[in-house]
Formats: sequence, structure tokens, C-alpha cells
Amino acid sequence: MKSSRIVPAVAASILLATIASAQEPAAWRAGAELAFHTFSIVAVDPATGETGVVVTTRNPCVGNAVPWVRAGVGAVATQGGTRVEYGVELLDLLEKGVTPQEALHRLVAADEGRERRQVGVIDIRGRSAQWTGKGQYGAEKQGDWVHMRKGATFAVQGNSLVSPKVVDVVADTFQASEGSVRALADRLIEALDAGHRMGGDGRHGETQSAAVLVADPRPGMSRRPDGITVNINVCEHPEPVAELRRIYDTASETLGFRRLEQFAGRDVLALKLMLHALGYYRPNDKDIPLTGGDALVYTPEAVSALDAFRAAQEWGTTVPGYVDARVIERLWARLKEKGLDAEVRRRLLELHRIR
Repeated sequence: MKSSRIVPAVAASILLATIASAQEPAAWRAGAELAFHTFSIVAVDPATGETGVVVTTRNPCVGNAVPWVRAGVGAVATQGGTRVEYGVELLDLLEKGVTPQEALHRLVAADEGRERRQVGVIDIRGRSAQWTGKGQYGAEKQGDWVHMRKGATFAVQGNSLVSPKVVDVVADTFQASEGSVRALADRLIEALDAGHRMGGDGRHGETQSAAVLVADPRPGMSRRPDGITVNINVCEHPEPVAELRRIYDTASETLGFRRLEQFAGRDVLALKLMLHALGYYRPNDKDIPLTGGDALVYTPEAVSALDAFRAAQEWGTTVPGYVDARVIERLWARLKEKGLDAEVRRRLLELHRIR
């Protein structure tokens, strides 16, 4: 896939950076404690120095509260009975050289609500720590499972799960991509999707959201001073993890994000006839062939002719050969102005006749 220089477009497309400034769901303003019962993975890529988090839940706007990263420092997921302050506080301690385990121990010890929390943290060296309070357990008989697992470069944590296997499949999928030449965000989304397909968050019927957040400390990899390269927050969607993938692939222009084909057909020939009549396509030819060869193919020559027409309308031509209803309407308008529309329609009548 393309380099992470392309990925900042993702951050520009959907950017909800902090609780103070981001759009908040109505329920947040009721003064109730934030609750993001969910599953997530925090991870680092030793080869690139990227740090990242990906998360999904059955509550809206999970990306506004759970994931936190800092370029060259680490990543945090603060969920369950979410205390958003864990994000900045843990990253501050990591930046000072405190280990993830010690940093988490300090903050949990001082937190009166710790038994409602679930937290995962990882530093740039791959050292990680996790906490799940006692209040997260006890509903396993009702199909509400809690599980944690960590490895050399990641930590996965989850609650309100259909099965502990959700966390295991996330971990296994991420481990399987170790050493592959792929961006961290790509690998994180793949791992989360595997857990989501396993059943993920078990609270059927509630609103769903997902988010991925990645920072890269390498010079020139991000246009932002904080090094954020990927920030996709799908605040609400029937299939939020699939939407994460679609947005990421579209912004990074990964092969497969759209259908590629060479257009061919009578509509292409109609376009050529219209452009020829207006003097943009083969202006030196008295007529153009209606059959044989590449008559029906949208050739580079035809694309150039269409782009010349669009430029003459003082329109941008950033998408070569782009034809939509507005372009077609303008073609007919110009033909009518020149008194050529009736003749072109006569020729097209036979061309488009359904036999």
C-alpha cells in the first residue's frame, strides 16, 4: 500500500480530537459517567516507531474518549467506566521515563473509581500494562465476558464481550501480521475486524461506533505537529469497523477501494459524437467512425477531448474524463447554442435504439 504520507488525508476527513472540542453525543451532557464497554488494542511498530489504538463499541463516538496516542511515546485505551484523564496522564508519565506498569499502578491506586475501569497502555519500547477492575466481572453467565491479553508489541483488552475468544482472535490476528510491510493502522483495523466478526461487543441492538488513532514520530510523515497520521472516528454506523476500513482504504487509495475498468459502450460513442460536433474530438475529421476499432472505447484521446471541454467551461479537471449529469447538461447546452443539437440527437436516436 502507499506510504503514510498519504494517510494524513484520513485525519483531515474525520477529525475529532478532544473531549472539550469534539462533537459529543447527547447522553454525555446529562452529567452521567462515560461508559465505553468495549474491546480495543494498543500497539507499536518497532520498525517505524508508530504507536496506535483501534477500538469499537456499542455506544456512539468511542473515538472521542477511549483512544490516546503520542508520537514517540506510546498509546492508551481507557474504557469500561471511562476516565478520559488516563489518556494524558499515562502518556505524560511514559514521556518522563516511567514504565507502563508503574505509571498505571500509580494512577489506579489514586482512582476511587478504579474497580469500574479497564485500561491498556503501551510505550514506544513495546512494554505494556493492563488493568481491569473487579466491577467489570460477574456477568459471565449472562454472556458478558471480560478478557485481556498482551504480547511484545501490543495489548488487547475487552469487556461486555460475547466470548473471551474475541480478545484472543484480535491478538492472534495482530501477531500474525508482525514483520509484514504494512502500515500500523492497516494491521490494527484488520485485527479489530477479526474480533468484531467473532461477535465482539455482545450488546445486540445498540448504537455502534469505532475509531483508529495512530501517531508517527518520523520526520515528514505527518503534516501535524503532534505527529498524528491517522485519526478516523466513525461516531455511529451499522457496521463501524467495516466503515473504518472503507475510509482508511479510500484515503490511502489502497488498490480495491474502487472498481477499475476501461469504459466501453454506446454511451462513450455518444460522448465522442457530441465532442466532435463541438470541435473538441478529432476536429479535423469530417466524421468519426460509429463501428469497429475503438469506436466504443473511452480512449485517452476522448478523455483529453472531454477535459478540454470542461476546461473551456472554467471547471476544474482534477478527475480526468469525469462525466456526470452536469457535464452532459452543459454539452447539450453548448450544442443548442451552436444549432447542432437536433442533428446530434438524430444520430443518437439510432445509436441508442433498443433492439
